[in-house]
Amino acid sequence: MTRLMRTRNRGLDSLQREIDRVFDAFFPSSDSDGESSQSLWAPRTDLVEGEKAYRIELDLPGVDRDDVKINYQDNQLTISGERQEAYTDESEDCVRMERTFGRFYRAFSLPRTVNPEGIEAAHENGVLTITVPKTEESRPRQIEIQ
Repeated sequence: MTRLMRTRNRGLDSLQREIDRVFDAFFPSSDSDGESSQSLWAPRTDLVEGEKAYRIELDLPGVDRDDVKINYQDNQLTISGERQEAYTDESEDCVRMERTFGRFYRAFSLPRTVNPEGIEAAHENGVLTITVPKTEESRPRQIEIQ
């Protein structure tokens, strides 16, 4: 009788991190200061399109708002920053570490139909929410049938 054993495949999250690491090694991104920024992790992100605006939400638990930079240039929105390592006491040994610390970088190409002057950001409960309003001309409008 053949015995079937189920093995766990490597999760998509770890595969995505590995692909990001390889691309970051060959194609380092640069932030607005012109410095090379090797990303160690990428925050999970939701991008939602509403009638009047786009909303970008990034999970940034443990990241202070002062450690995050948001830039908009040439229809590209970039978010970068750093999460500091929580364990600085050298008298303790970390037995297991699953959270990622270090620099992060995300970039989003936005359509030309956004209003860059109206971009707003809020940081609450570990979630960074960026609202990017659409221009009046790009919003859908209801046509009345005569």
